Amino acid sequence: MYPRRGAIPRIDYGCSHRRTAAGGRRPRRGTYLVTSFTVPFKITVPAGWSTGDGEVLGLSKDNPDNPDDGAVIVAWWPADYVPTDPCAWQGTLAKVDPSAQAFVNAMTAQTSTASTPPVEVVVGTYSGFEFDHSVEGDVDIAACDEGKFCIHSETSYGCSRWYSTQNERETYRVADLNGERAVIWMAEYRPPINPELIREGRAIFDSIEFKADRAAQ
Repeated sequence: MYPRRGAIPRIDYGCSHRRTAAGGRRPRRGTYLVTSFTVPFKITVPAGWSTGDGEVLGLSKDNPDNPDDGAVIVAWWPADYVPTDPCAWQGTLAKVDPSAQAFVNAMTAQTSTASTPPVEVVVGTYSGFEFDHSVEGDVDIAACDEGKFCIHSETSYGCSRWYSTQNERETYRVADLNGERAVIWMAEYRPPINPELIREGRAIFDSIEFKADRAAQ
């Protein structure tokens, strides 16, 4: 799950969007500049993807074959705390040092999860890592703290990113931005998912480029 917040500012002449029936925002197709981090990034959004209200922290789209909450999301809200045990996560949310490597180490060390070997990547002009993350084994998520399989959080006292089923999987890109860590991920959490929707999500994910100059076009 994820908090529905935000509307992204368009690079050329301000925000261009329309309201969704659920009260969120649906940006017009185009390229946007997002200033959630000290270094902004560009992102290209196709038609039909939605945000919520407030500060933009992610995009989602429903599965056309099984409409519900967004089946695929691309998100980037703060991930400052990572639990050692995602099921028994209360009391184990630990502050992670602000480097990409520290976040990778914390995530890959989690119990009951599986991660692919991290590979080095470049996101725009900044270096970082990419890896996949998912549930490993037969975990009864309903029996976890608050019924959440907590992956990471903005705070030490609650969970802001969790899995609600064993079928969820994510791809993470984590970049070092001059002393700040940027965590961006693409998540699939309502299978089976239309392959075209997954391709769209991956295209959005791959379009993200950090630019050192906020005025860069």
